[in-house]
Amino acid sequence: MIYKASAFLLLLLASNSLLAQNNVLGGWNILNYNYSFNKKVFLYSEAQLRSQHIANDFYYHELKFGGGYNITDKSSAFIGLGNYETYTFPGNLKKPLTSNEFRIWEQFVISAYIDRIKFENRFRIEQRWINGDFSSRFRYRINPIIPLNHSKLTANTVYIPFYNEVFFTNKAPYFIRNRAFGGIGYQFTKSIALQAGFIRQFDYRKADDGSGKNFIQMMLVINGGHPGKEPQHSNTD
Repeated sequence: MIYKASAFLLLLLASNSLLAQNNVLGGWNILNYNYSFNKKVFLYSEAQLRSQHIANDFYYHELKFGGGYNITDKSSAFIGLGNYETYTFPGNLKKPLTSNEFRIWEQFVISAYIDRIKFENRFRIEQRWINGDFSSRFRYRINPIIPLNHSKLTANTVYIPFYNEVFFTNKAPYFIRNRAFGGIGYQFTKSIALQAGFIRQFDYRKADDGSGKNFIQMMLVINGGHPGKEPQHSNTD
């Protein structure tokens, strides 16, 4: 099973190179590291690099970290901060920056299980300083995760993650973004997972009908520290 899952992920990686010829899809790359001191307290860090085309025109990166507390086995609270930079397009990280953002956020996550399917509900409030201007944003994400060959997400498990997230502000047009994801992942060990999938992001605007963008996402997740903490399988963005 491990060879089949690895081959599938490699096939997705190979397809990235073919799709890059079309300049249709963007790339969305994530490295995620979590460290648990015990079953309650944990730290989190994440780096992202995005491109307008899968292998070209890298226009955005972010770096963020934070800490959290597991209130129960199925709920947690978290606070984080990060820096988010958007570069001039076209080009690879071409200056000048078009957006330089510092962000602080607070979130609450509650999980529920139906048979083997885990449903993660995430509520987040963000304080954002974009080019020096302050704004607030509110987000909700529903994130089912389905293990396929085991009843739980243990070592050597193939799983299907998908989510839908909505974004709001306290100013018109209020509902400003929808982000949907579906993919496949493989939990190699309790410490390491690799995940690939497709993201559709659509931004709503008052002035027109808005705009959408499609991405292929690759994410490597590394979990360290206390062995009793359940592995993380979703990005914090």
